[in-house]
Amino acid sequence: MKRVGILTSGGDCQGLNAAIRGVAKALYTADGETEIYGIRNGYSGLINGDYTKMKKSDFSGILTVGGTILGTSRQPFKLMRVIDDNVDKVENMKENYAKMQLDCLVILGGNGTHKTANLLSSEGLNVVTLPKTIDNDVWGTEMTFGFHSAVDIATQVIDNIHTTATSHGRVFIVEVMGHKVGWLTLYAGIAGGADIILLPEIPYNIDAVAKEIDKRESEGKNFSILAVAEGALSQEEAKMKKKELKAVRASMPYPSVSYKLAKELGDKTGHEIRVTVPGHFQRGGSPCAYDRVLCTRLGTAAAELIKNEKYGYMVALQNQRIVPVPLADVAGKLKKVPIDSDIVMSARDLGISFGV
Repeated sequence: MKRVGILTSGGDCQGLNAAIRGVAKALYTADGETEIYGIRNGYSGLINGDYTKMKKSDFSGILTVGGTILGTSRQPFKLMRVIDDNVDKVENMKENYAKMQLDCLVILGGNGTHKTANLLSSEGLNVVTLPKTIDNDVWGTEMTFGFHSAVDIATQVIDNIHTTATSHGRVFIVEVMGHKVGWLTLYAGIAGGADIILLPEIPYNIDAVAKEIDKRESEGKNFSILAVAEGALSQEEAKMKKKELKAVRASMPYPSVSYKLAKELGDKTGHEIRVTVPGHFQRGGSPCAYDRVLCTRLGTAAAELIKNEKYGYMVALQNQRIVPVPLADVAGKLKKVPIDSDIVMSARDLGISFGV
């Protein structure tokens, strides 16, 4: 019999419950005596000893349910070694792991989550992780779960904007989630037929963006749609140091970069420009079919690692196969959109502008 703890950490997304279900059902199938402990609200629950022994029935009927039945929270990695109110977070997590008498801890999360998972692994805990995030920016896997579901939602927003943009002859900016990487904006922009796509990886020139809008108008196209990542950068901003950029963004008189763009482009082109921000809608709702299958594959692969006592790995999708990747190879690395990737080249071949 094995005793396994499961927690979900960081931002929520579609597919967390499907992945939890995949792990649990595969473990129960391998050994009906397995005990699973659900740790509430991410690393916070592991730090504070907030957990419960789960029943097999807890994992039924959750394949299609969004969010996470375990709850989640953000615990910044940079603060994990900081002692707050006499609480040693790392020691507390190790003590609660021992108190639960766990054979393994299963962690579902994104980049920050994997840094802490690797830390716990280096401290001697048996850890297996699954890569989740709508940003698809976890190193070592071609796809994270939650990504395709978010792409579907962002694409639908762009689809729906088309009708009002064409009816009123307007320029629309659709702001897509993604502070540091542009995978979600890129996929949704291509799928939704955006005319201009602005990504953090490809700093834009505002004059080039305005020129593209004017070019479309000269060709008789009375509307333009821009898919803009919330972390999109101008070429001037890209030259700034991190602290300087943070200060500039904090002081700008706009809710986000999209509203700044709308003002600048409106001044340069004379067009009425509207902004749509779907925000957290992109993280909500049921997982799409692709994510349900991916979560199931990742979950059962994690259970297989546990069964074989192969710890210190993240299960990942590579070349259409689910494979284990050492946590040490994943932690602290960000998977950005390569500017020379075939998907970027395909978008350029279609005539989509990246604002350069």
